[in-house]
Amino acid sequence: MTLLDKDGVRLTVDDVIATVTLAGPAKRNAQSPAMWRALAEAGSLLPGNVRIVVLRGEGKSFSAGLDRQAFTPEGFDGEPSFLDMARGTDGELDATIAEYQEAFTWWRRTDLVSIAAVQGHAIGAGFQLALACDLRVCADDAQFAMRETSLGLVPDLTGTHPLVSLVGYARALEICATGRYVHADEAERIGLANLVVPAADLEGAVADLAAALVAAPRDAVIETKALLAGAVSRTYEEQRAAERAAQARRLRDLAGLGE
Repeated sequence: MTLLDKDGVRLTVDDVIATVTLAGPAKRNAQSPAMWRALAEAGSLLPGNVRIVVLRGEGKSFSAGLDRQAFTPEGFDGEPSFLDMARGTDGELDATIAEYQEAFTWWRRTDLVSIAAVQGHAIGAGFQLALACDLRVCADDAQFAMRETSLGLVPDLTGTHPLVSLVGYARALEICATGRYVHADEAERIGLANLVVPAADLEGAVADLAAALVAAPRDAVIETKALLAGAVSRTYEEQRAAERAAQARRLRDLAGLGE
């Protein structure tokens, strides 16, 4: 069932698994503000029974990043150009960037597990979109790069937090400041990729992972995801307490004593 198909984004749902496809292969799924709004809309349209969201890109590349038209004086039709944004007040600029970020924030909702299926290039905004997901399965031709700093900008589409969490501060700084390519084998070695497979096997590997994830009871997965997501900001004792509270809820639910 197709729930959305516009501005280079297509959302389809098959029972408990949703697929969000970047559908602009002619431009290597380059991103624009219109695409970001469509991605945010896709998150709001998910039926309540969906447990897994797969994010994929059509064609040879996952996403080559921001459409180069953004760097022209006129920018995109009907959108503020970079020059227009720079001329705005601090509040206006902050609000514009915050709106763009909405496309990248919903993938880590505790009621979902999101999987980025990455092939070819995942550059800049494409890298950050892959980082927005919980898990990344990569083809062996995948290449990640954070090119914003090389262009005189900074990564501002929510990618810095997950990148540091995955690879550590020093490695994240080196990747971002140099703008170099991280190939699939290195991505797996440093923790960016959960799994690397031959390109021909990417779809099957993602399907197998999705099936494994839905095999466990949904409420247990939701509680576990929330527990792990909060672990970084908790002390050891706070995490122990959170584990006890989560397990108490699960035991009561299993015993039919939940609220």
